[in-house]
Amino acid sequence: MSSRRSRSRQSSGSSNISEEQINDLVSKLQQLLPEIRNCQRRSDKVSSAKILQETCNYIRSLHREVDDLSERLSELLATTDTAQAAIIRNLLLQ
Repeated sequence: MSSRRSRSRQSSGSSNISEEQINDLVSKLQQLLPEIRNCQRRSDKVSSAKILQETCNYIRSLHREVDDLSERLSELLATTDTAQAAIIRNLLLQ
């Protein structure tokens, strides 16, 4: 959490983001997002707003996947005996 706080303090301290920085971020996001990469292959032009919206959607879907996996892992640990659960927990902490 402390790294998040320090990042938010840094970003709030420097509120002047240049157009070049924004374009660089949008370009990097465009390369990372699977949905946007598919559009690029078809040579469709994609707006910055669309890229940012797709980024948010992608992050939300990743959060849902993590939540689902966490729930499944919790269920798995609840149904295993304590020795197996301890082994799994140790593996996860490595």
